[in-house]
Amino acid sequence: MEKLFKLFDNTNGVSIDTRTIQKDSLFIAIKGDKFDGNLYAEKAIEAGAKFAIVCNKSIANEINIFWVEDTLLFLQKLANFHRSKFNIPIIGITGSNGKTSTKELINVVLSQKYNVLCTKGNLNNHLGVPLTLLQLNESHELAIIEMGANKHGDIKELAEIAEPNYGIITNIGKAHLEGFINFEGVLKTKLELFDFISSAKGEFIVNADDEILNNATKDYSKRMLYSTNKNSEVQGRLEGLTPFVELSYNTENYESPCIKTNMIGNYNFYNFLVAITFGHLFKVSNDLINEAISNYVPSNNRSQVLKTNINELIIDCYNANPSSMLAALESFLKMKETNKIAILGDMLELGEGSNAEHHKILTYCKDHNIEYITIGPIFQSLNKDGFNSIEDYKEFHSKNKLSEKTILLKGSRGITLELLIPYL
Repeated sequence: MEKLFKLFDNTNGVSIDTRTIQKDSLFIAIKGDKFDGNLYAEKAIEAGAKFAIVCNKSIANEINIFWVEDTLLFLQKLANFHRSKFNIPIIGITGSNGKTSTKELINVVLSQKYNVLCTKGNLNNHLGVPLTLLQLNESHELAIIEMGANKHGDIKELAEIAEPNYGIITNIGKAHLEGFINFEGVLKTKLELFDFISSAKGEFIVNADDEILNNATKDYSKRMLYSTNKNSEVQGRLEGLTPFVELSYNTENYESPCIKTNMIGNYNFYNFLVAITFGHLFKVSNDLINEAISNYVPSNNRSQVLKTNINELIIDCYNANPSSMLAALESFLKMKETNKIAILGDMLELGEGSNAEHHKILTYCKDHNIEYITIGPIFQSLNKDGFNSIEDYKEFHSKNKLSEKTILLKGSRGITLELLIPYL
C-alpha cells in the first residue's frame, strides 16, 4: 500500500467527488451503501485526475487506475502516512455541542501568529478528517482537526488517523443518542480523544467548571484548566449578554478589559475561554487574542443575530440536541428583549428517548413562560398546536405574520428552519 501512497506525492491533492476534481489530482473511489465511486473512476481521469484508486478489480488498469481492497481504509491510511511527515502541533476537538464554533474561535486566535490548517465546515467524520489532513503542506505550522462521533469507537478511530498531540472536549451532552444508547456511552466515546493524547504524552484543555469532564480527567498527567474559578490557568467572567457575549478573563500575569463579541448565547462564553486558553498555551499575545475574539463574526446559522425590517432573529439552527436546545432557551430567557418567541424544530437522531427529550423541552418552555412555535412531526405529536413541516408553518404565517418580535430559531438541520428567515 505504501507504494501507492507515493502516487499522492506526484498529484495536486485528493478528491472523492468528480465534481471537485482538479487537474493532476488523485481520485479515490469510495463505495457506500447507496453510492459507488468506482463507477466514476474513468470519468475522474477524463476530468483531469492523474490517478484513481478503486476497489473494483475490473476497472483497474494498473497504469493510472489502481486497485486496493478497501478504498476508505486506503484514504485513512494515506492521511495518517501524510500526517506523520509533519512535526507540528495537531489539536483535536470533539464534544456534543459547540465543536465547530469552538474550532473557528481557536482558529482565529491561533491564526494571529501561525499559519493554521483548520477543518472546513463540519468535515469531521471518517471521510472529512483524512481529507483535511491531506491538505497539510510545508507552510502549515499548526492544525486544528474537528472530530465527530455517531457511535462508540468513532473518536478512537479518528484520533489514530490524525494523531493529535493537543485536545479539547467542549462538553458531554445528549447528541446522536441513537448510536450511543445512553449518556455514559457518549462520555466514554468522547474521552477516547483524551485517552489517545494521554498515551502519546500530549496535553489537553479541560473546563474545570464541568464536573463530569474535570473528574473524568483528573488522573491525566498533562492538562490545562479554564473556568470561572481561581484554580485555573485561565479564569473567565461573563460580564453581560446584550444579547452578545461580553466577557473578561485573567491569567497569572494579565487581566483583560471587558471584551465585546459578536456571538450570542451564554453557552458561547466557554467556547471563547477555550480559544483564549489555546492562545495562551501557544503564546499568542494578549492584545492579539482580544482582537481576534472581538472581531470574529459567526456564519452558517450558528449563534447569529439578524435584524430584519420587522423582527430581530437569533439564528442557531445549524443543529440541535437536548443539551444545546436547553442551553439556547436558557440564554434566550436571560436576554433583556421583550416580545420574545422561540421557533423550535425537531431534534433528530435521539433514538428511543426522543419523545421524552422533546417533552422536556416543551415543559421547560411552559414552566418559564417562553412563548413558542414547534415545527416537525415529533414535536407535533406532543403539541397539537405545532406544525408538521416548514411548508405547513409558512402557510399559517402568511395569514399570521410575526412582527416586532425577537425570534429564536433552533432545531436540527434536517428541519431546515433557515428557510423561514426570508419570511421573518
